[in-house]
Amino acid sequence: MEKVISYLKPYRWAMLMAWALMLVELAVELWHPMFMANIIDEGILKQDLNAVMKWGGIMIGMSLLGFIAGITNSFFSAHASQGVGFDVRAAVFKKVQSFSFNNLAQFQTSSLITRLTNDITQIQNTLFMSLRVALRTPLLIIGGVTMAFFVNIKLALILIVPIPVLVALLFWMMRKTGKLFRLVQDKLDRVNNVMQENLTSMRLIKAFIRKDFEEKRFGTANEDLRKHTVKTLRLVELLGPLLLLIMNLAILFILWFAAADVHQARINVGEVVAIVNYGFRITMALSMLSWIIMAFSRGKASSGRINEILQTSVDLEDNASALSDKRIRAGKVKFQNVSFKYPGTDNFVLRNISFTANPGETIAVMGATGAGKSALFQLIPRLYDVNEGFIEIDDFDIRNMTLTSLRKQIGFVPQESILFTGSVESNIAWGKEDASHEEMIKSTKDAQIHETIQRLPKGYQTKVGQKGVNLSGGQKQRLSIARALVRTPKLLFLDDSTSALDMKTEAKLLEALEKYDSTIFIITQKITTAMKTDQILLLDEGELVACGTHEELMKSSALYQKIYTSQFTKGGLADVQKKKNGAAAGG
Repeated sequence: MEKVISYLKPYRWAMLMAWALMLVELAVELWHPMFMANIIDEGILKQDLNAVMKWGGIMIGMSLLGFIAGITNSFFSAHASQGVGFDVRAAVFKKVQSFSFNNLAQFQTSSLITRLTNDITQIQNTLFMSLRVALRTPLLIIGGVTMAFFVNIKLALILIVPIPVLVALLFWMMRKTGKLFRLVQDKLDRVNNVMQENLTSMRLIKAFIRKDFEEKRFGTANEDLRKHTVKTLRLVELLGPLLLLIMNLAILFILWFAAADVHQARINVGEVVAIVNYGFRITMALSMLSWIIMAFSRGKASSGRINEILQTSVDLEDNASALSDKRIRAGKVKFQNVSFKYPGTDNFVLRNISFTANPGETIAVMGATGAGKSALFQLIPRLYDVNEGFIEIDDFDIRNMTLTSLRKQIGFVPQESILFTGSVESNIAWGKEDASHEEMIKSTKDAQIHETIQRLPKGYQTKVGQKGVNLSGGQKQRLSIARALVRTPKLLFLDDSTSALDMKTEAKLLEALEKYDSTIFIITQKITTAMKTDQILLLDEGELVACGTHEELMKSSALYQKIYTSQFTKGGLADVQKKKNGAAAGG
């Protein structure tokens, strides 16, 4: 809660103004029963029209003042609550952007979306209610009781008897519902997670005819959310009628005892009316307090979930002495006895890896699934940090470069081609914001996608659907490569990024990459690709089992020979590929 509360500070003057105006409204409401008593006792019972006009005029004037104060209070309350919501949402988004891969693994994507939307909305609503009515409600109860004592002590004593019991009940309810609303938000996370998986995998669901199964899965999550929400709201809603019942009984006792006193002229009718008015105001305030407690319970639960993100320690940050202006001049990469395991796991995915990639070389990384190829790629831009050993670029430890400086000089093409909603041009410029159109065209030509873009309805201004849904796999891969090439990086990483390309297109791409003054790493399963590189790293179960050129590995590595044989013997992958390969580019 403390972290979220700290975002209130810039809006403290707006909050103070809102509370001051709320006090004006409160004062008006507390004095109205007194004015009404005067109208009855001095005006109506004595048939004095002037007294009625006098106190009635004062009531109208005070009501107008309360109305203006309420409207202005709403303005300041909305300004503060919306401002805090804006700031917290921006802070949470910024914090998520700073997360390492390990931090991101701690939260489901659907949960992060819920926290950035629903939870922050709950905080906004709670703050607005706090400034508008939350403080006014208990003050109205306290003020109503106090004013009742000024009117008639005997009747006021009857009025206050049930209040301590009701207040204790309300506090118990707040503690109880806080836990329940936290559970409701967790169930909402689950519903959002199922929806997200379905919407992003709709093609697969249709292809495998899993519609009924997914509907059942969503129905289970949705029913779970409904059941817990109903249970929580039912508990809260029971409180309102209970409060009204107890307070109405108190008012009935007041009327019962007051009747005899009025009859014997020991109390004025106006005083009874005033006490009853205060009783009804206190009753409504207590009833409203139950809903305020519900809002605060939801707000507290949401604040706790937001706090989890804001207080998460980012486990991958710049060293205090890291250089922000360190340039990669040559592009030499050296691994020295590097071992790595994913955070929270016990098994090393890379063990004692040592090799050197000289400037301008193209390095192929090969190995079976789970051999550690992607892990090796993720260590160089410091998406994770090594557990043992070190990595150097140009004989400089990468941990002594800031993350921004290091990653700005790297081109990275992930295994899954990810595009963003927008134009083709904006997706390419995502790699370099100030890229000129000429630079974009060069990168797309080298990525073998320029001609394809020109055939699109609006060329470079063609809109790309969410995640590139309106493009083929090969087109998405080549656009991702163009996005990396537009920054002309000193280090380029292609994580199995040519898998959807046919051999002819891939050959043209590799030929174009030779023009770049870059050290290039390519994860590939294709021997035809590896043969064209300067060095091949062969990984097996996290260990570097062979390193060298194609010719060297054909002589020294039994595993590499086995891979070669499987792809180049009759009936192997290469033979099939040759039959399928046509003149047209893949994708």
